[in-house]
Amino acid sequence: MKIASFNINGIKARAEALPAWLKAAEPDVVALQEIKSTDETFPHEIFDGLGYHIVTHGQKSFNGVALLSRFPLEDVVCGLPGDASDEQARWIEATVVGRRAVRICGLYLPNGNPAPGPKYDYKLAWMARMRARVSALLKTEEPLVFAGDYNVIPQEEDAAKPEAWATDALALPETRAAFRELLHLGLTDALRDRVPGPGHYTFWDYQAGAWQRNNGIRIDHLLLSPQAADLLTAVGIDKEVRGGDKPSDHVPIWIDLDA
Repeated sequence: MKIASFNINGIKARAEALPAWLKAAEPDVVALQEIKSTDETFPHEIFDGLGYHIVTHGQKSFNGVALLSRFPLEDVVCGLPGDASDEQARWIEATVVGRRAVRICGLYLPNGNPAPGPKYDYKLAWMARMRARVSALLKTEEPLVFAGDYNVIPQEEDAAKPEAWATDALALPETRAAFRELLHLGLTDALRDRVPGPGHYTFWDYQAGAWQRNNGIRIDHLLLSPQAADLLTAVGIDKEVRGGDKPSDHVPIWIDLDA
């Protein structure tokens, strides 16, 4: 089962680029972030003939997450538990049944800038809610994949120019500590499990020639429960997508599970 995460930065802006990547990469399951579309206006027609079941948790003009799957999606949950007043569309989960059942949680974690401030407080509170949800799901002892744009640069080696991010919400000590707390629950960072060292990025800003200079950061992650980590056979980043026509500023990151 090939599972990918892709922040597309606007589903309608990627109406040609996204189907082209799906045809080339052939993922079985995709967690999309920043669809920037309501459920009612999501352009299902761009996926015609590609064989995907689709569930969305959308929001007009901002945020929004979706799951695409070649297998039926069961037990869909929209919204991260823990704050009934939170109207931002940043979390969706469902069970995908291939040869094994895998619970996929797609997420778009808050950016948090400017920090300090209310947006950063929201980011840390959201991460605490996620930690609670992860803890609850881990008790099922099922294969779990937490796929998305975490807006977290976990370590210095995850940025081409770490000094440029020293005061940014993506790399502050409190952010990194909250990310480590997720890992300490028993999750595995799939890429780091197989690919050590610097130079592996998933985001390049549109400004200042970041792509041309390879001035990137790694903020899109696939975290796996122990049961999912045991099934991991491959991991990769489809970096070349960033150089395509009308690209997102993110690229897909993917894993293969024996499932």
